[in-house]
Amino acid sequence: MDRRYFIKNSTILSIGGLLIPSAILEACRKETLLEDINYDGKVLIIGAGAAGLYAAYLLKSKGIKFQLVEASANYGGRLGKLTGFANFPIDLGAQWLHGKNSILSDFITKSDTKISLDDSDLKYWFNNQLINKLPKKTNIFEGEDLPDISFEDYAIQKGFGNEYKYIIENIAGDQGADASQLSVYGNNKDEENWTSGDDDYKFQETYFDFIDKQIAAQVKDEILLNTIITKIDYSKSSIEITDSNNDLFLADKVIITVPIPILKSGDIQFIPDLPTEKTSAFSKIGMGAGMKVFLKFSNKFFDQNIIGGTICAAYADDSIGKVQDDNILLAFVMGEQAEYLSSLGSNAAITNALLQELDSMYNGQATASFIASHVQDWTTNPFVKGAYSYSTVGMGDARMIASASINKKLYFAGEAMNNNGHHQTVQGAVETGYREVMNLLKDLAK
Repeated sequence: MDRRYFIKNSTILSIGGLLIPSAILEACRKETLLEDINYDGKVLIIGAGAAGLYAAYLLKSKGIKFQLVEASANYGGRLGKLTGFANFPIDLGAQWLHGKNSILSDFITKSDTKISLDDSDLKYWFNNQLINKLPKKTNIFEGEDLPDISFEDYAIQKGFGNEYKYIIENIAGDQGADASQLSVYGNNKDEENWTSGDDDYKFQETYFDFIDKQIAAQVKDEILLNTIITKIDYSKSSIEITDSNNDLFLADKVIITVPIPILKSGDIQFIPDLPTEKTSAFSKIGMGAGMKVFLKFSNKFFDQNIIGGTICAAYADDSIGKVQDDNILLAFVMGEQAEYLSSLGSNAAITNALLQELDSMYNGQATASFIASHVQDWTTNPFVKGAYSYSTVGMGDARMIASASINKKLYFAGEAMNNNGHHQTVQGAVETGYREVMNLLKDLAK
């Protein structure tokens, strides 16, 4: 499954054993900061997802004191692993490595992590039948002088009728959004900045295993789980951070890596209030509902990828790239479709809705061979509240403003804070962890 539609390759340079995309390199030219700075202060990192874990990894490598706090009972953020459901491990969250040109590539090469190209075939559910090729090409969302309007409105402008509705929803859903919310202009600009490569890869184990073994293993002892940060007072020389149990943490610098809905909803109180320009930028960054449902069957009646369902716009054979081959079909549900399934109220109801759709595609074979399901609804996770970020209509430079540090005290990382087109990805989150550690060290050198 090639989830990137408009890819642009670029040069990758190596610094200190890490493969750094040129966009990050230009933003962090003083590479020697990681070698020269000694710091006796303490850094608190909020959020043990990919960005927080990598920031901690870098700080530990330089001997800088830090504490990594995580609201949930597990580290990994929007990474997760399910075992026992199939005869291969399943990625509950992020699962595709999008291109090989990123910071993570160095870890993959040095660790001999096994990945495989996902070049699986597509089938389209179109006018109530499965077809191999659509009557019209849908590559209308790339090019020059595209308008800042939604995918939905632009498709209508270009003459795509209602029969293409869920094909367009799949394209938008791949970017984490409803077609009515995703900006044609903004998304195209994001893709122009993309540098990591145009192929998608799957891990023989899981993406979680890779991050766990290569990065998290080095900092596990410094992670404090079940710690919900509710207040950050940065009005004094020492920053006071309070959790939901009224426990107090003191730090000299804070790296904030929580998902964008947490910042948008005000779950963390800042003293003094964050600048209006910054909170306004938070509000412009989109993040919609997201759900993954794994369906286990006694036989493989389904195609490798099915695009265009009205209940789920994207199904994928989850056994691709795995050593074992249980018959697992992933329903990758985004936006309004995910909201609808969540509203059904139970995993059984969600499963039944998907089985009914698959039965219509495959003449009742889904229900006849169904064994079990597992539902992972990221939207109902109180510390995530969605899938991944996207560019809304009218967003402008919101990511740049949102990710800017404050008073050399507060630093903002996470996939939504990635400014080089790699938001929505684990590698993009890791890049922001790198960037903010570099920014912190540069501030110390001034």
